[in-house]
Amino acid sequence: MADPVEEWRPGSFTKNFSWGSEKGLQNLHEIIRIGFDNSLVDVPRDVFRERVARANLPDYIPINFFLFNRLKATGSFLIVDELVFQAISFEHSERFDRLGLFAFILSMVGSWRGAKPYQERPAMWAYHYVADRIGGEFNWNASQVSADDIEKFVFNDPRYHAQGARKLATNLNYMLRVGGIQNYASRRVERWWVDALFLALDRIIETRHAQGSEIKPEKFESYLVASGFNSIAGRRSVEKDLCIKHIVKLYEACGERGRFDEEAVRELTAVKLPDLENWLANDPRPVAAIHLSNPRIVKTIPRACAMLAKAIGFLTFDVDDLAELAVDDLVRQNLETALRDLKEQGISPSMSAENLMKLMRGE
Repeated sequence: MADPVEEWRPGSFTKNFSWGSEKGLQNLHEIIRIGFDNSLVDVPRDVFRERVARANLPDYIPINFFLFNRLKATGSFLIVDELVFQAISFEHSERFDRLGLFAFILSMVGSWRGAKPYQERPAMWAYHYVADRIGGEFNWNASQVSADDIEKFVFNDPRYHAQGARKLATNLNYMLRVGGIQNYASRRVERWWVDALFLALDRIIETRHAQGSEIKPEKFESYLVASGFNSIAGRRSVEKDLCIKHIVKLYEACGERGRFDEEAVRELTAVKLPDLENWLANDPRPVAAIHLSNPRIVKTIPRACAMLAKAIGFLTFDVDDLAELAVDDLVRQNLETALRDLKEQGISPSMSAENLMKLMRGE
């Protein structure tokens, strides 16, 4: 049933945003880097726009549909979250495209001076098309997606407020295709999906802050469910469900959105790991955190968070080593070492390392 409060207003998305030829969301990646000046620091909205305008690139779609806006005492800002972190820390890739598409579908962009209430959730028509149509009726078979189907879905919904839906439909069809919606059908845990979970929490918590709502870390998983994360982040599976708890725990351990503030992370480390109070991350490059229970739980995090990740059972590696890392072998070796240590203590586990790995993955 349609929510009488929810309004679908396409706004500037119906314009030709001129994102060029078939290169995924590379322009979004470039615009984020330019607008944030390659720094993980919140930037005033007008400064971001000025930087992008000097590069002769479009700004309304990125700032109104992809990035998160926050009102501060000093004005309207675009904040650093997981999408910004990935754009600035890594080169453009298909993984970024899937994350960028997810940010758009999530349709949670905060507010700025002069924004209308409905602009806080500017693309709910896309959210519902993905959740209800692609995930629900099509069971993530993206081959059934078309501009005609999108137009019919949107225009026939009473929440839609506009004269026509054709341009919106062709733009959304293009966005879904170049963003990689066809890859959302995988049941396996993939790196973009782990990043999307972090991004969803960033925006859910920032939204709750803005609304003055209570925030309880023990309810982070409930917040994800309420946001519809499982309905828009691709096909659901037992493996994904089992992994969420570990990823949420890592998110909390790293200081939530404070993970981008090295001083805040240092203070958090001093509290949680007092023996490492003076630990410094001299290398600015992110690290990859991998959970032993499932080697596909791979999350890139700021290097300052490495010790916090290790403290809750994650292994950390240089990102450059990921491509050559035989993670399955590494996890198996760690389990075999742990089993050997238990035997030396007179404890005889009844399961092999291989069977333990299967058990932890829910296989």
